[in-house]
Amino acid sequence: MHIAAVILSVLLALAMLHSATTKFTRPEWLRRFAEAVHLTTTQLTVLGSLQIAAAVGLVCGIGFPPLAIAAAFGLVLYFAGAIGVHLRSGDRNLLGATLFLVSSAATSVVLVLDATA
Repeated sequence: MHIAAVILSVLLALAMLHSATTKFTRPEWLRRFAEAVHLTTTQLTVLGSLQIAAAVGLVCGIGFPPLAIAAAFGLVLYFAGAIGVHLRSGDRNLLGATLFLVSSAATSVVLVLDATA
């Protein structure tokens, strides 16, 4: 189980770093997307910073599992919130947030199972 926990943590961390990079570089498609859900550039910066913090927590948590578990659970909350923001703003483009939510939840479960084994 430990290998699965490490692989999922690293893959999720890489996905968060990629997502954070787009929030900092703000390509045109992301600016349109952010406008659709009423996010400011300051909010994008904060969200990207949270994703970087989670990525660091996931990777550092390989050596200290409670940190990885906290980071993964934090991402579950982050993406549950993202889905809420999309729904509240009337935007039905939920695929990305849903995939990240499922990935974060799966990683959380595997990390907890690994820590209790």
